[in-house]
Amino acid sequence: MSIDTTSTSTRLGEQDRASTSSASRTAVPERAPVPEPVEGRTHWAGQADDAELAHWDAVAAEVATKLAVDVLDRDRANLDPTTELDLLRDSGLVNLLDPAEFGGGGGHWESAFRVIRILSRVDASIGQLLAYHYINAGNIGFTAEPSAQAEWHRKTVEGRWIWGDSVNPTDPDLALTPEGDAFRLNGLKRFSTGASAGDVILVNAVVRGGDHDGTIYQFVLDHDRDGIEYLGDWDALGQRLSASGSVKFGGVLVEQADILGTVGDEPFSSLVTPGIQLAFGNLYLGIAEGALAQGTELVRARKNAWFLSHAESYRDDPFVQRVIGEFVSSIAAVEALADRTNARFDRVIERGADVTAADRGAIAIEIAKLKVVSTELGIEVSNRIFEVTGSSSAKASVGLDLFWRNVRTHSLHDPVDYKKLEVGANHLNGELQPISLYT
Repeated sequence: MSIDTTSTSTRLGEQDRASTSSASRTAVPERAPVPEPVEGRTHWAGQADDAELAHWDAVAAEVATKLAVDVLDRDRANLDPTTELDLLRDSGLVNLLDPAEFGGGGGHWESAFRVIRILSRVDASIGQLLAYHYINAGNIGFTAEPSAQAEWHRKTVEGRWIWGDSVNPTDPDLALTPEGDAFRLNGLKRFSTGASAGDVILVNAVVRGGDHDGTIYQFVLDHDRDGIEYLGDWDALGQRLSASGSVKFGGVLVEQADILGTVGDEPFSSLVTPGIQLAFGNLYLGIAEGALAQGTELVRARKNAWFLSHAESYRDDPFVQRVIGEFVSSIAAVEALADRTNARFDRVIERGADVTAADRGAIAIEIAKLKVVSTELGIEVSNRIFEVTGSSSAKASVGLDLFWRNVRTHSLHDPVDYKKLEVGANHLNGELQPISLYT
C-alpha cells in the first residue's frame, strides 16, 4: 500500500514486540509538585488556531507515513499493536489533549479529531485505538473532580499512558462488591478496545450491596492488575489491530484511589458519548480519503483503456472520471461538515459545568448528522473504488480491500439507522434521545 508521503526504511513489524510492550509500561516517576486545578470544571478552553492544527496535522502525517510501510503485513499478523502504540507515544500524539503545564500537548479536540482522520487514511485500527484513548483519558476532564484532575493528568503524561477501556454497555454490567473501603470487580466485557495493548483500562461497573448499592463507578486499572485476563478473542474481518478482545475480571481489587467518579446523566460529563461518535465520523471519513488516494494511484498507473472506450487511458475515460469526481465531491462535503462539527465540539466543551442539556443535545444532533453521511461515504467509496481500479486491484497483495474491511467492521458499532432516526425526530418534533453510551 502506498500513500502520498514518502515512506521510511523503518519497518514496524521487524521490531521486537515483546520487549517494546514491557518497556512501554514504565513506572511513573517520583511525584512532582502538582499545580492547582483550573477553574470551571475543565482545562479545555478556546479554539485551535491555524498553527496548532498545522502542527498536529504534520505530526500525524509523519506517523501515518511510518504506519504505511507495512500496514498490510501487520493487519495480516493480527497481533496486539504494542510497537505501533510506542510510535504514538514517541510522537507526542497520545498526550495531545493533556495540559501543557504537565508536559502535555495543550491541544484542542479539533486537533485530536483531525489526527484520527489522518491516521485512518492509512491504518484505521491505530486511528481507532487513538480515538478511544483520547475519549477514555478525556474522562479526567469529564468525570473526575477538579481537585483530582491535576494528579491524573500528571500520571498520564509522565507514564506516557495509553488508555484502553472495558465499558461496552451491551454486556451485563460488571459488578463491584464492597470490601471495606475498597471493592472487588467481577465479570466479563467484550469489545474492550485497547485494553490488552494499552497501559491502563477505563472501566464502568455497578456496586452490588453496601451503602452505595446501584451506583455506577468509573475507575482506572493498570494493565497488569491481578485478576485481569485478556482473552484475545478479537477476530473480526477488519480493524484487526484495534485490540478489541474480551476482558475477564476475577476478584480484581479496586481501591478508592482508582476511582475517577460516578457515571450519570449530567450534560457535561456525558459529552463523552457525542465525543466518541464524532471520533467515529472522522475515522470513517479518513478511511474514505485513504481509499480514494490509493485508488487514484492505481487508476493513474493503469495502461490503455477499456476496448469500447474512445479514450487512450483509463485516467482519461469519462466514466472513470465521473466516478472519481463523485467521490472527490462527496468527500469534500463531508470534510466541511466534519471540520465545522469538530470546532463546535470545542466551543461546547469549554463551557464546562455550564453546559446544559440543550447544549449537549444540540451538539449530539450535529454529530449524528456527520455519523450518517461519513458512514455511508466510507462504505460507498471503499466499495465502489474497485469499479475504476479494475480486476487487478482485487489481488490480495494490493491490499485495497483493507479500507472496506475496516469501515464495514467498525460502522457496525451501533446502527446508523438510529442516528438517522435521531436527526429526523429532532428535525420534525424537536426530540432529543435519552443520554446513554450510544446517544
